[in-house]
Amino acid sequence: QVHLVESGGGLVQPGGSLRLSCAASGSISSINAMRWYRQAPGNQRELVAAMSRGGSVNYADSVKGRFTISRDNGKNTVYLQMSSLKPEDTAVYYCNDDIWDYMHTYKTYWGQGTQVTVSS
Repeated sequence: QVHLVESGGGLVQPGGSLRLSCAASGSISSINAMRWYRQAPGNQRELVAAMSRGGSVNYADSVKGRFTISRDNGKNTVYLQMSSLKPEDTAVYYCNDDIWDYMHTYKTYWGQGTQVTVSS
């Protein structure tokens, strides 16, 4: 069994910063792509940032230059450093990993989500 647990969300003023973390645990052999999605009320879930195991990254246009995704493969953890936050960044943020487990099963897992609210 594999679990993803996010942390680091909260309330921040416009222009502020937050760092999200997502730790994967369980019967993990290796993790390929690690991603962050977000979903605001009334909107579809959208991809914010993604990082391959080799370090290739891509970002949504709306966050380029403000958000940075990184990962620590030894800790099975992905991070999202968010800076210059705007009210429109308010959403529930979810991590999403492609994981090989010890039973040689390949599956995409989701975290439970962490709320980020940008407001004065």
